[in-house]
Amino acid sequence: MKTKKYLVGSLAAMAMIASVAFTAGAQEKKTDVGKAIQKTGKAAKSVGNKTAEVAVKGTAKVVDAKYKGKIAPDGSDVYIDGKNNKYYINSKGAKVYLKVSQIRNKPAGK
Repeated sequence: MKTKKYLVGSLAAMAMIASVAFTAGAQEKKTDVGKAIQKTGKAAKSVGNKTAEVAVKGTAKVVDAKYKGKIAPDGSDVYIDGKNNKYYINSKGAKVYLKVSQIRNKPAGK
């Protein structure tokens, strides 16, 4: 009788240990998948930002006039829209409007 109780108890203990081991393995896989998703998300965001930047710059070159001899604070081209507002396009593809004091002369070598 004692042997049966001991056998049943030890089997139950082994089953619990095995279930804990499998659960720990499953959690590690989830974190690996999570890391892969985060890396993919960062790459997709970077590609999306670059695509937006190129698209907006292309539109600005066609629709708006380029301010000759002037550059933005980050060194990019300055454009003038239909309402005479000056702006440049940042790395995320957004138009950033400039004050007169922010516009600089382009160096002679460029």
